[in-house]
Amino acid sequence: MLAKRIIPCLDIKDGKTVKGINFVNFRNAGDPVELGAAYSRDGADELVYLDITASHEGRKTFTELVRKVAENINIPFTVGGGIHELRDVERLLNAGADKVSVNSAALRNPKLIGEIARHFGSQVCVVAIDANQENGDWICYLNGGRIPTEKRLFSWAKEAEEEGAGEILFTSMTHDGVKEGYANEALARLADELHIPVIASGGAGKWEHFRDAFTEGKADAALAASVFHFGEIKIEDLKLYLRQEGINVRL
Repeated sequence: MLAKRIIPCLDIKDGKTVKGINFVNFRNAGDPVELGAAYSRDGADELVYLDITASHEGRKTFTELVRKVAENINIPFTVGGGIHELRDVERLLNAGADKVSVNSAALRNPKLIGEIARHFGSQVCVVAIDANQENGDWICYLNGGRIPTEKRLFSWAKEAEEEGAGEILFTSMTHDGVKEGYANEALARLADELHIPVIASGGAGKWEHFRDAFTEGKADAALAASVFHFGEIKIEDLKLYLRQEGINVRL
């Protein structure tokens, strides 16, 4: 069985790592290159860097920062935010990223997923989905959680897989930053309905939440931010705990 992955997520705004609650109220969490290097040393399996205002502000993602990160870490990392065309993907991969994450652009143009998969391989294309639970349904949002769409979580995830996505990164806006656990019921349904890996995001507050994401939520990877950034959970300790709980992780 493939090892479950632990993935710190670094949301980047104005060149700094930030963390919010329910996609608002951001506070500074440190230098993205230094943080990434520390996570690489501490046993993270991968990293995700998201330029959280690139789509909203109409900018391209931070190529120079990607280059610096690549020089300072030795684990795979994914970059997202403001990716609209193949040239954006090529630029980021050339700067050292291993994968790209597309969200708003893919919602607006699902064919972009297939273009990325054909040119660079499906393993390069992570489709990120920001969804909020509203009246029993999961509504997908554009532009960093600012604009609701007609898309629904499960049908959109399936469509993304069919277009060529290599992974789905599902962030529950409902659970984001509140540290009460992941959206395990939705995660489990995604895992059952898809044939590609699902990354859980939004809601980690303690060790047990990661365990539950893997057992109840059937996730392939668990992504978190504030609990790592502010030293509440050490990755090495978390992995030892997960191993004791019978979950296959790389130590």
